[in-house]
Amino acid sequence: MEEITGSMHRSAGAVRSSAIVAGFASRNRTVAAACIVLITALAWVYLFRIDSEMSPGAESMAKMGMAIDADWSARDFFLTFIMWSVMMVGMMTASAAPTLLLFSGMSSSRGDPRAGTMSVLFGAGHLSIWIAFSLLAAVMQDMLHRAASLSADMSVISSSIAGVILIGAGLYQLSPAKNACLKRCQSPLGFLLTNWRDGNRGALELGLRHGMYCLGCCWALMLVLFVVGVMNLVWVAALTAFILVEKFGRAGTWIARLGGLVMIGTGAYSLGAGP
Repeated sequence: MEEITGSMHRSAGAVRSSAIVAGFASRNRTVAAACIVLITALAWVYLFRIDSEMSPGAESMAKMGMAIDADWSARDFFLTFIMWSVMMVGMMTASAAPTLLLFSGMSSSRGDPRAGTMSVLFGAGHLSIWIAFSLLAAVMQDMLHRAASLSADMSVISSSIAGVILIGAGLYQLSPAKNACLKRCQSPLGFLLTNWRDGNRGALELGLRHGMYCLGCCWALMLVLFVVGVMNLVWVAALTAFILVEKFGRAGTWIARLGGLVMIGTGAYSLGAGP
């Protein structure tokens, strides 16, 4: 009888422990989801604020704190870097959400008291890759600006340069590298199971690795912004939607390839249109 009673107590304790862990995991996922929504919303609010201050010509650029002459200051470059960083956060956070939420749930279900911190580190690692890309994009924009190759809406003036960018981006869309990175992004569970790392350092490393795959999947698409206008929010939203579809749509791989073919055809047309 005592053995039966003890067994019942142990079973009840295991059920309570499981319930506590499940509640902990659910709470962490809820907090993570709220943070993702908040960060994305704040990024888009910032972008809309910049867009509302822009109008064709030098006056709008001055409002943004960006010089329109060839001699950009360090402040101009810094503001450009911030603009790109916020734009990347606004565009890429949503596409990373499924993996981040799954990571949060998995780390919480293990009963790790560091699960919340680990989720933050995973997200920070992922976004830091895009912040680094933003620095390179700002450098590219600075170079184009100094060469007087950008219009007031921050798109390349030369049809030839636009054509080269589009053809290059389109070819990358069809490449094995793009396909390999896209497959990692399309399978959050597969990525986490094959790359899992324990602890805070492991979470940061995992976030960095996921960010690298995400960058490998989408960096060429970001260069298209130099063709359509860096701060053209209609195209920013369209590219964001395209990224979500190719990552999580049923025909994501074929959508990515179709997009590549469209880019190549549009780029060829731009090259034929003149300088």
